[in-house]
Amino acid sequence: MNNVYEFPQRDRPYDEASEWIARMDKGLSEAEERELQRWIGADEANRKVLFEMTRLWDDMSVMSRLADLIPEPATRSRVVPASIFAVAASVLVAVIAGGWLYLSQGIDAETSTTLTASLPESVYETQVGEQSTVVLHDGTQVVLNTNSRIEVIYTDTYRLLRLERGEIHVEVAHDTDRPLSVAAGDRIMQAVGTAFSVQITPDQKIELVVTEGMVRIGVHANPHTAKVVVAPPVLQASSVALVAGEEVLLGSPDEDVVPVSPEEIEVKLSWREGNLIFGGETLEDAVAEVGRYTTIEFVILDEDLKKETIGGLYKAGDIDGLLASLRGQFNIVHEWTDDGTILLTKL
Repeated sequence: MNNVYEFPQRDRPYDEASEWIARMDKGLSEAEERELQRWIGADEANRKVLFEMTRLWDDMSVMSRLADLIPEPATRSRVVPASIFAVAASVLVAVIAGGWLYLSQGIDAETSTTLTASLPESVYETQVGEQSTVVLHDGTQVVLNTNSRIEVIYTDTYRLLRLERGEIHVEVAHDTDRPLSVAAGDRIMQAVGTAFSVQITPDQKIELVVTEGMVRIGVHANPHTAKVVVAPPVLQASSVALVAGEEVLLGSPDEDVVPVSPEEIEVKLSWREGNLIFGGETLEDAVAEVGRYTTIEFVILDEDLKKETIGGLYKAGDIDGLLASLRGQFNIVHEWTDDGTILLTKL
């Protein structure tokens, strides 16, 4: 199932350069310094993109560190092409003071007549138990999980997805002039050519998992304003940045960025294949996850049973298969009540 977390690479030098800048900003180990030197030496395009983007990074320590590691050729021009500013505006990111700007920008009328997803506000949603894949007109692919809703706002200067509920996985089409932002709650997550998942959890926390490239996180003061198009800021270097193989739970007490293995990513994204994979979760947590895909309510009668761990692969929404597995593998039996609730207890 490797295809769950491996995606086609687009404009790799820019994606990798942005990751290296973020890592230099945090500080490189000796091993990482050697890895960076090998990456730069592997292709002249890597060196060119990295130096051009670093000049626009608002942190002199990063520029100095790169100069120490890889001296730039003396013959290289110090003039930065205008097109690079567009790259920097979308790849290098930070919170703009004062929150979001309120704009009323539209889109080209000719485009809007043929491309539904380019309208100022297009809405996509799924019901409980449903999943859907939407390909926007720029090639960005959005997969909506069960009971999810997004608003899509595209203009000539920005791309914005407002996640109102549920969970999405986004494979962002590369567009250096218009970074793509996902707004959820009071947070904004922004990328150029990247893949990542965002979920609004039942307790209104926001889980972000980055599977490709780099994503930056900002905070805005006005998460939702009806009938007003809200233009996301271009986030810059002072924002928190996550790279591929990292996740964060926004709204938690610490909001620590933690590594996540390819195997863990496969589990987290198994819903895109219509599956739910459990590997040691408590029955209480597993049943809560299953409950996202059905209107049926589960009640665990034994407090100790709630803490019992289970594992296995289940089809989302296949309640009969789940109940059969719980009985056959874990000696957990069930009883249906008159109102359709399922009571779980130990055999």
